[in-house]
Amino acid sequence: MFAGFAEHEVETDRGVVFARVGGRGPALLLLHGYPQTHLMWHAAAASLAAQFTVVATDLPGYGRSFRPTPAPDHAPHAKRALAADLVEAMAALGHERFAVAGHDRGGRVAYRMALDHPERVSAVAVFDVVPTGEVWARAGAELALLYWHWSFLAQPAPLPERLIAGDPGAFFDLHVRAQLGLGRAEGRYPEELMSGYRRLLDDASVVEAICEDYRAGAGIDREHDDADRGVRRIECPLLALWSARGALPRLYGDVLDVWRPWAHELTGRGLDASHFLVEDLPDEVVAELTALLTTTTTYQEA
Repeated sequence: MFAGFAEHEVETDRGVVFARVGGRGPALLLLHGYPQTHLMWHAAAASLAAQFTVVATDLPGYGRSFRPTPAPDHAPHAKRALAADLVEAMAALGHERFAVAGHDRGGRVAYRMALDHPERVSAVAVFDVVPTGEVWARAGAELALLYWHWSFLAQPAPLPERLIAGDPGAFFDLHVRAQLGLGRAEGRYPEELMSGYRRLLDDASVVEAICEDYRAGAGIDREHDDADRGVRRIECPLLALWSARGALPRLYGDVLDVWRPWAHELTGRGLDASHFLVEDLPDEVVAELTALLTTTTTYQEA
């Protein structure tokens, strides 16, 4: 995986961000979701590196990146804070302006980055998400069943951490695999990759960061989105992709309708994939990203 990519431990004000960097051309930052690491891009990174300088990072709190210190208001794990960390890391790698693509939690960091740092982000892609504030504003009985882990992981510490630690294998197999669909697409998930994802839940510091991530989502992230709704919009082109057979169409119908108030220039569609669409359909995702980036006039050669 990631043959030809160099490993970097990038110093930022809050800690070290781990990144793999490969390719040449305009810079593209790739962000992963829950409960994974940058390895979720393993099947797409090489193709993207043929045209772009690809930077695949572990989000703070995950993998080999630093663990933010929790706080009562959960601000250290807010998407605003993580976005600032990654903007700083990209600058340290020599990229003052770049595109960003994120899946799941990484998608939430990506759109927050585009809102907070419009001078840095030339294009943004978000995969299988709608804005966090919209999720909570539209919450109902169906969301409570489909997205039950949002409320569970956001419970005060240490309840979810201790329950996950009681049987991390069951949590991974019955929730991450059976409910979310990780590994369902045949031939797309090497055993060593799945084992690596499973081991994340054995690391108490990662589980704490996951829970803090969701606590921030239920509180401070929601507040940031609510403050921006109808006031600020994403200035650069936004691509939204989602699972056509997943939760988003069931909950929201036309997913693009949810995103339209948030972006000036919006494209997107559903893919015949699970929630983990980058790994299920890497070629389709690469084609969509390439189309976005090669038609974005503000995305200039590095």
